[in-house]
Amino acid sequence: MASALQVEATQSMTDDERAIRTLVETWMTATKAGDTATVLSLMTDDVIFMVPGREPLGKKEFAASAQSMADVEFDGRSDIQELRVLGDWAYVRNHIDLTVRRPGAPDTYRSGYTLTIMRKEAGRWLLARDANLLTTKE
Repeated sequence: MASALQVEATQSMTDDERAIRTLVETWMTATKAGDTATVLSLMTDDVIFMVPGREPLGKKEFAASAQSMADVEFDGRSDIQELRVLGDWAYVRNHIDLTVRRPGAPDTYRSGYTLTIMRKEAGRWLLARDANLLTTKE
């Protein structure tokens, strides 16, 4: 049951904030389902992902990486810590806990923060930049 504070926060949310929260939920749901096409549809064409120890990658590289992990299962949760809308741009500071399951290998647990920049294109919010700071945890 939602607390009075949660209900008040939801009621005071703008349409843009709701749309961005829905985008994050859709991303997580599609990732868990292995639905790469949906995940790709949530990105701008010029998206850039930054992860520790790698060169930044774009949409094409993301798609290739996702395809190479077709037999990998993901489960996790996302907790938006901060969300700000600034015209047609927005940012989200998010905490993610993620379990990665590969056939024949022990589960890997990753946890940490992301800083994501969203851009509104043709009335729709899309992920444009993402700095992923998740680290492996024991």
